Amino acid sequence: MAVETALVTVEEFLRLEPPKAGHYELHHGEIILVPAPKWGRQRIQDRLAALLRSMAGDRAYVTKEMSFRPAPEYELWESDVGLTLAERANEVGDDEYLMGAPDLAVEVLSPSNTVDEIAEKMSVCMANGRVSFWVVDPKRKRVSVTEGDVTKHDGVSASISCSCWKRMSMWKRFSRTECA
Repeated sequence: MAVETALVTVEEFLRLEPPKAGHYELHHGEIILVPAPKWGRQRIQDRLAALLRSMAGDRAYVTKEMSFRPAPEYELWESDVGLTLAERANEVGDDEYLMGAPDLAVEVLSPSNTVDEIAEKMSVCMANGRVSFWVVDPKRKRVSVTEGDVTKHDGVSASISCSCWKRMSMWKRFSRTECA
């Protein structure tokens, strides 16, 4: 006999006590414990956020660990780095979460990530009308950029294309950040 468990709503989720380490996310009504990022990953997130901020100026809000609700009732996620265009970001109240995914969601791979997990994050973000989803692979020194139905894989000598801006020489700036 199967045991059914009820889905957790965002309202119920927000009443949880924070974990001792890491943070919780709510995926499809299920509570997920996400471990705290290690030093190397934090360094990559910081550098990506700084790079995107310098390129965006006041056209967008950029932060690491951007909280958002890709769907209204059973979802509350964090993107490793998120960019939301200023017009949309300015509509979010200080005690609210961004509804929908960031305009640009960036995930930095870690050894614990699975292909299915990243594919699901990309699928959910792109299904909620977002412009671009990046997967940064520090081990392979590669960024995979998905826009619409197209994914391009760029290496260390490439510039990165993003619909938010024209092509940018991200790796030229980012390679100095010791991505590995």
